[in-house]
Amino acid sequence: MELSTVDFAELLQLRADVDAEIRRRESEEKAKAAKQVLELIRTHGLDIEDIASKSAKLGSVPATSTRKPVEAKYRHPDDASLSWTGRGRKPLWVVAWLDAGHALEALQIK
Repeated sequence: MELSTVDFAELLQLRADVDAEIRRRESEEKAKAAKQVLELIRTHGLDIEDIASKSAKLGSVPATSTRKPVEAKYRHPDDASLSWTGRGRKPLWVVAWLDAGHALEALQIK
């Protein structure tokens, strides 16, 4: 089919038809996959709870996982409450320190 020769209204209808067919096939594929999964569950004597708990143990990351905070690598020499991990944008106090001609290494936490 040469699309450049198709009327605009026909193109719109074609797009609608294609979208509808995609939705229909997607639904079929999902139903087919669900049927296969249920067959595997029955074949191996499992239940949904077994599958859910085992998949969590196989490396899926829970949605509520938290990361350990990164430790600070640099600290202000006069104000210990000001620290920086060395990641991301430099804090203003670090920029001021560097602008004053001091070395970043002088701020390192040892």
